[in-house]
Amino acid sequence: MLKLSIKQRNWLLFAHVGFAALWTGTVLSMFLLALSNQESTNADVLYALHSAINLLDDYVVIPSAIGSVLTATFLCWLTNYGFMKFWWVITKWFLTISLIVFGTFWLYPWSVAAQLMVETKGLMAFEDRGYVLDARGVLIGAAVQAVFLLVIIAFSVIKPWGRRLVKEKSQVSAS
Repeated sequence: MLKLSIKQRNWLLFAHVGFAALWTGTVLSMFLLALSNQESTNADVLYALHSAINLLDDYVVIPSAIGSVLTATFLCWLTNYGFMKFWWVITKWFLTISLIVFGTFWLYPWSVAAQLMVETKGLMAFEDRGYVLDARGVLIGAAVQAVFLLVIIAFSVIKPWGRRLVKEKSQVSAS
């Protein structure tokens, strides 16, 4: 099986950490922008904040999440980490895919809907229950994503669980 040299592994790990840091920092920024939305008294500012959240999502979060998944895939495939050898790797995969699904099917649509409501209603959007729910979903969703990304980073550094115990084929067939 093809394995990376130490130098190649370090460069790939550097790229992986860079994408994860970029993703995490941008989600934290989106949370702060969503928090600022609650206090806006100017329709143009409110629209600009929603627009900034969506731009960050489109041009930083999505590419960095894709980069993080691609580099993680190569790290698992081309190093001794493997895809299913360690509990912490499996947990990171599960959390990462969950964040991407949540962001794609819930957080992103809430954010776009909130921006469109502000575009058409201005500050009157605060009177619209749909807007309030979407804006709150973006705020809480960004906070949840930030926390889970920090947990994923912690698992990467701490590696809290060891190898999975896997029975060898000879033991399974003898049973």
